[in-house]
Amino acid sequence: MKLKILFTIILTLNVAISQAQNLLSKKQITEDIEFLTKTLNEKSSYVYLNAYDFNTDFEDYLKTLSDSTRLENFGMFITNTLAKIGDRHSSLSGVRGYDLKESLFLPFIYAPLNDRVVVLNKNQNKELEILNPKFPYLKKIDGIDINDFLQKTRPEDIKAPQETYFTYAVRDIRDIEKNYMLLNKTLSKEIELTLSDSTFNNDTILTVIPINKSQRQRPWDERFEVDYLRVKDEDYNKPVIIEKLFSIKENIAYIKIPEMVDKDEAPLLFDKVNSFMQSIQNDSEALIIDVRANSGGTRDLLYEFAKYLIHPDSIYVVNATKQRGPLPLPEDYKKSLHNRFLYTLSELDDEEQKKATEFLKSFKPIYELDENKYSEYYFGLLNGKKLGKPTFYYNKPVYILANEKTFSAASVFVSAFKGLPNIKIAGVTTDGSSGNSEWVDLPNSKLFGKISTMVSFQKNGEILDGFGTEPDIKIERGLNQVLWLSDTQLDKLKELILTRE
Repeated sequence: MKLKILFTIILTLNVAISQAQNLLSKKQITEDIEFLTKTLNEKSSYVYLNAYDFNTDFEDYLKTLSDSTRLENFGMFITNTLAKIGDRHSSLSGVRGYDLKESLFLPFIYAPLNDRVVVLNKNQNKELEILNPKFPYLKKIDGIDINDFLQKTRPEDIKAPQETYFTYAVRDIRDIEKNYMLLNKTLSKEIELTLSDSTFNNDTILTVIPINKSQRQRPWDERFEVDYLRVKDEDYNKPVIIEKLFSIKENIAYIKIPEMVDKDEAPLLFDKVNSFMQSIQNDSEALIIDVRANSGGTRDLLYEFAKYLIHPDSIYVVNATKQRGPLPLPEDYKKSLHNRFLYTLSELDDEEQKKATEFLKSFKPIYELDENKYSEYYFGLLNGKKLGKPTFYYNKPVYILANEKTFSAASVFVSAFKGLPNIKIAGVTTDGSSGNSEWVDLPNSKLFGKISTMVSFQKNGEILDGFGTEPDIKIERGLNQVLWLSDTQLDKLKELILTRE
């Protein structure tokens, strides 16, 4: 009996300690906000560019504070506020260090199909299938139009390209407890799902009971994405992984790039890129480079492929950036930019300087940056004479296949090659981002996240963050791709290539 009482006391104390650790005083939050305000004003490259003033939201938030605030509530506020700045590295990486402690979820799997939501389930063979073939689409949740619902349940991606936002918001439909918190609604014991047919005119109501964490199903992802979710960067140095990424069929060469890996970490992958490109020189009529769902990394692969895709006598300016920081820039800032193959006008040779000067004459950036806060332009160039040892120029059609999860260095890859001779971008608009980000830790709450320090412009003057790069050939996924039965985007692209040959 005494042991039982002692155990109860210890359990109660542990709960009390845990709750206390998740509470922040008004003074602690004020200090954290002051620290973050100073950091954003000194380092953030995207702050104020889209006319959003975070200071107002910070001031209003401080006025509403009680004596103590839960860590997760403060975390959600900071996450949502930073997202409005438009810094995709800050948004997609997210603010970390807090847990919403979700316990209730919707059954089933929710997948994006163009601009609609398909409700899926798994059959006895663990295969994806449409939950109700007659009414495959989700139209409402508890009477809320699905589009209105989605627009409010992924605030961290509010400045993402449209396709990116939609995909992430659809995946999160499952997380109903979190969504109702964001909607400021009370979660009831039963949820009404309105399912609709292909015309969106005929509906049926399905009443479901929220399930616990152990019963929930994984959010929907592409099959080709899931295949590489657990593959680490260093694994791309293993032949068993590498060989699956390269193929040639019907004279169409295909290379899958799941991550923008560092050359030093995966030298065998780079060796394979070179040997494969050599092997297809005469044996292929076209090349597809697939960077769908590639979340980024380094720019090493961009310059490795450029050896073959850029004519030896050509020079192209493919990226223009400005770095936020103390001026003149310290050496560590310059080194970071050089690691991204970015250089000032004075660091370029005479031919490159001429190209960069010509580029600037017609370049119209969407933002004019304060010269007292940002560096001079750093240029990303593809110079055919400097891209590596002498090799051949692949003068046949090249198609870069991208999607709404193509991010960071992978989105730079797409943007850099867009518009160059013989190269077309296929798929959907990327989740563009390029920010040379730094980690920031708040002193009291211990929340931490990324803040970009570089503004990265595409050739057309748009930044990458929030805009992405639009395809030359738009190819959306089909239902069979959603159901993991086939890769409809890749199949459609191959079909277009074969019919154009």
